[in-house]
Amino acid sequence: MPAFDSDIITIVIIIPIKIRLFRSSLMKNIFKKLELLWVFLGFSAGSVLITWPLCLHLKTSVIGGMGDNIYFVWLIRWYQKVFLEGQGHPFFNPMMNYPQGWNLSTTETALASALPGVPFSWLFGPIAGYNIAMLITFVLAGFFMYLWVRDLTSSKPAALLAGMLFAFSPYHIAHFVTGHLNLAGIQWFPLFFWGLTKLLGTDRKLDWKFTLLTGLSLGLIAFTSMYYLYMTVIFTLLFVIFYLCFLHFKPLRSKYFWLNLVLAAIISLPFLYFSLRPFVNLSTAGVLSSRSLEYASMYSASPTDFFLPSTDHFLLGHFFSQGFDRSLWGEGSLYIGFTALILAVFAIIKRKQSDLKTFVLTAAVIVVVSFILGLGINLHWNNQSVVWQIPDFLQPLLHKTETLIYLPAAWLFNHLPFFDKMRTIMRFGFYVLLFIPVLAGIGFSQIFARFTSNRRIVLTGIVFLVVLFEIYPGNYDKYLSEPQPRQVDMWLANQPDDGAMVQMPFSQSVDQSFIYYSLFNKKPFVGGFFNANQPIQYLEIQPILAQFPDEHSVDLLKELGVYYIVVDSAAYPDLSLLKQQASSLGLVQLTNQEGQIVYTFSQP
Repeated sequence: MPAFDSDIITIVIIIPIKIRLFRSSLMKNIFKKLELLWVFLGFSAGSVLITWPLCLHLKTSVIGGMGDNIYFVWLIRWYQKVFLEGQGHPFFNPMMNYPQGWNLSTTETALASALPGVPFSWLFGPIAGYNIAMLITFVLAGFFMYLWVRDLTSSKPAALLAGMLFAFSPYHIAHFVTGHLNLAGIQWFPLFFWGLTKLLGTDRKLDWKFTLLTGLSLGLIAFTSMYYLYMTVIFTLLFVIFYLCFLHFKPLRSKYFWLNLVLAAIISLPFLYFSLRPFVNLSTAGVLSSRSLEYASMYSASPTDFFLPSTDHFLLGHFFSQGFDRSLWGEGSLYIGFTALILAVFAIIKRKQSDLKTFVLTAAVIVVVSFILGLGINLHWNNQSVVWQIPDFLQPLLHKTETLIYLPAAWLFNHLPFFDKMRTIMRFGFYVLLFIPVLAGIGFSQIFARFTSNRRIVLTGIVFLVVLFEIYPGNYDKYLSEPQPRQVDMWLANQPDDGAMVQMPFSQSVDQSFIYYSLFNKKPFVGGFFNANQPIQYLEIQPILAQFPDEHSVDLLKELGVYYIVVDSAAYPDLSLLKQQASSLGLVQLTNQEGQIVYTFSQP
């Protein structure tokens, strides 16, 4: 062939092919190097989709109305003041529960979940800080689960599936809607159990990376929710025991096994100390309330809570809500998902064909234990206690004709320290929703490996679409609300700082919305969000201030340093009588802002 023709072929055909191959190889290398970035962005996009259209209203609106979300908006603003403005203590606010001050540990501090929202609060306002902090819990939950399952299975599709199942579970979405930033903070659990699993399987070397991961993530759980820390201690103990049992206790003979666990515990100790200290002090002082067995029983899950689609499912939620009592849907959204369940069962059945046999067995046991404990104090069906009719021949022996069917949680409630301070026992079911996605990822990786390349794409697409159908809640446009201060709060903001304010009737002073209003009126407030555990001062003054307006309540308000008494006129049926009583007690009306009458004391 002439040299000229050879050059033409090289220029026209060979060089373009080489360029394309080079570009293809380059793109693959870039994608591989930036894999984690793409995964992170993917879960970010998924979080926007699941919570749509919240991203369009980050600075102005919240999902779910004026509820617990408003408390966390206020809390993020408080953390902004503490950490960015250098004022105050993170767990004590002197402006609330005035003049005693408010120990925030009487409720949830959720520092690890709230802190990521603080910079955004400083930039865009506390509502944006809260919303972004909530979105971050979705992104990190999926991303960290992806890292764990990818390490377990070496399968990226399986890791993506597990991350999707965990991050966008109906449980997580329900706590997002109800504004529970503390309970939405599930992102640290994959890191903790990933690290713990690695340490349990390491008997020949000191593994600093996973030692640090285990200790730090346990600390982050402690700074997210005391519920989660307490439950994690219980399930960690069970996880370690069963894992070692299935390994016939071989790691116990290795010094590195003990060294890794001890170092992880030492790393977590400072976090545990500072997170637990306020709660231990409150418990010692008798401020943390113990629950009755009957009260705890009301928050027991029904088996159907795990197997029926959630209340806010875009297509099936309304249908199942008609046939089943979903009054506790915010806590009872424990739906596993049939796709996840089938894949998890497949992983358990095929465990002998995997190097993860020990982990799979241990995870399966934890799922069963979590399911049983999530069912609560006694067996419920459709939110009602199941009553067993005792056979005739046993009635003389038991001295009754019927009984409730008590479960293991009832024994723990009566014998395990601090268990009786747990208000919502069904939250123990969360660990089902933590380990089922991991098992599902393992099961999917085993199925995935049996298919050819082209069929894997089809399989992955089908499974992901089915999972999306199972968990997708629909559009939250109707759930958007824009928190606004009252006109009276803006009026108070312009008044001198002559003393504290109180809201009457006093029962309103423990509502979350009034915590939010304090961001605007900027006055010390006698009340606070005392839903779970009431401060000593509140317990002492509440019976007296509940009788307002009378002489004793007015005298107490003076002692407390109150100057502005805000009265909701709509709560008093006889307004003329109220004004007459206020006048006779020496109260002077300062203003009436849209039905909120502000009184103060007449000058001597």
